[in-house]
Amino acid sequence: MEPFKNNISPDLVRCIAAHLQRHLEGFDRPLFESEILADLASLELKQRARLIANVMGRHLPRELDHRFAVLNAMLHPVTEISFDRGSDETGIRGWGILPLGMVVADCGLEDFDRSFALLKEMTKRATVEFDVRPFLEKDQERSLAIMTPWVHDDSVHVRRLVSEGTRPRLPWGLRLKRLVKDPTPTLPLLEALKDDPEDYVRRSVANHLNDIAKDHPDLVAEIAASWLTDADRNREKLVRHACRSLIKQGHPATMEAFGLKPPQIRLEGPMIETASVAYGEALRFRIELTSTGKAPQDLVLDYLVHFRKANGTLAPKVFKWTKLRLAPGEALSLARSHAVRPITTRVYYGGTQAVSLRVNGRDFGYSEFELVMDIK
Repeated sequence: MEPFKNNISPDLVRCIAAHLQRHLEGFDRPLFESEILADLASLELKQRARLIANVMGRHLPRELDHRFAVLNAMLHPVTEISFDRGSDETGIRGWGILPLGMVVADCGLEDFDRSFALLKEMTKRATVEFDVRPFLEKDQERSLAIMTPWVHDDSVHVRRLVSEGTRPRLPWGLRLKRLVKDPTPTLPLLEALKDDPEDYVRRSVANHLNDIAKDHPDLVAEIAASWLTDADRNREKLVRHACRSLIKQGHPATMEAFGLKPPQIRLEGPMIETASVAYGEALRFRIELTSTGKAPQDLVLDYLVHFRKANGTLAPKVFKWTKLRLAPGEALSLARSHAVRPITTRVYYGGTQAVSLRVNGRDFGYSEFELVMDIK
């Protein structure tokens, strides 16, 4: 798979230069291209976009009306397209919007109305979720007042921007510290978008709530319980995705929102079948589970592998196992295998590790095993 950074390519630089030449009198195209192409190959994705934005900032007119008029004229005439569609001789879209949005954020903080109007047009051709954030940081109330009517916009990309651009902890984006501390100003926006006809928007709402859950888990559990009342399939999917981190953590109020009550069970195990696991092989364990309740109960089973870290301490990682319904007095024997193999997101360290169970958010059992790192 080709690296994402290659989407900000020399060809895209030349395309942007061609549009600048078309709309900007006296533009020095050879100088513009040379100032970017000399360093582009050595940079990563956002560094490439930043370089282009910085060079554009030096070549564009200083007067904001003229500068924004040039940027607007460069936009592709076709909107409502997927993010990966390329720029061409008719205009800039897709990845090409990344540096253009940066230019707006760099120079437009003194004119919110014109800046947001241009960003709204840009996001129809890709996304400017990173570029609205400096405005939110400078004046949150004014920014939200401008964006609030956009929840009813005809463009799916504009509606998504309302949710995605205001996420407190947007990956790669400026952290919005005020919204991290107090997310309530964006809750009416999420409420308005929760039943949006487009999954693209609803998934953004879910990710926004997942951001909030990192700092305000009880608030998100309360929202989940409210939204799940008379929820259709789409909203239930949204809420489940929004609560994915809380469900993994076994957050009690969240589990109850999904109808998962404290389990009434007797659990034996986990019983380790591979006391010593060689790196590259699999940990195997089993459990004996018996319902002690007087009514049928729904159970969600996860297991936690407590991996050894470099400093010798153990850190648990949650893995999904199964969902089941137990009748009163019903008993089950369940077995599981977990491969301990190379992955890019984990470094393994030999020695004592452990495995435990989580049922409807409650933890059970704790059994140790040895991981042998015999790498030659």
